[in-house]
Amino acid sequence: MYWTEFLTVALIHLLAVASPGPDFAIVVRESVTHGRRAGTWSALGVGCGIFVHVTYSLLGIGLIVSQSISLFNALKWLAAAYLLYIGIKALRARPAPPASLDSEPAPPRSARGAFVSGFVTNGLNPKATLFFLSLFTVVIDPHTPLAIQAGYGLYLAVATGLWFCLVARLFSQARVRAGFARLGHWFDRLMGVVLVGLGIKLAFTSLR
Repeated sequence: MYWTEFLTVALIHLLAVASPGPDFAIVVRESVTHGRRAGTWSALGVGCGIFVHVTYSLLGIGLIVSQSISLFNALKWLAAAYLLYIGIKALRARPAPPASLDSEPAPPRSARGAFVSGFVTNGLNPKATLFFLSLFTVVIDPHTPLAIQAGYGLYLAVATGLWFCLVARLFSQARVRAGFARLGHWFDRLMGVVLVGLGIKLAFTSLR
């Protein structure tokens, strides 16, 4: 009975998740800079961030946020500040020092740090708030049982996590990482420009 609705949700989500945005930029940066493990943890963080949006959508909090310009702006500026922060850090990346016998290898990226970067980036994204609000109020029938809607939310989280795990796998391949090895600081700076640009664009996002 609900298959048509589910397929509609799945198609809209596919189109949304495939379009590059902050989530994509974070996963790519983690994968190229720190490897597949960090990229995968970041992808899982993005997937878990979906549960934040699903939860408040099911509770109706998303509707409250959409109707309150002050709440929306608070979320928007918090997300923009986070993107600007990590973007500026990336812009300040410097070339790796020449290897020497006395130098110690750089500490690996922690799973927790990579996960948090993905989770916060997705969870604070007000565009995701508007996407899920429209999904759960326009696309999904309000008479659809809550358990079915929760099932949709579980699918969205899992599908998002799997998609970005594939992105992490692609950009963490040895050939891809080797191509960035010598010019890694320039890649970091490029991603910094992207993240700062996304932060600025987000800062000027309007509710209506």
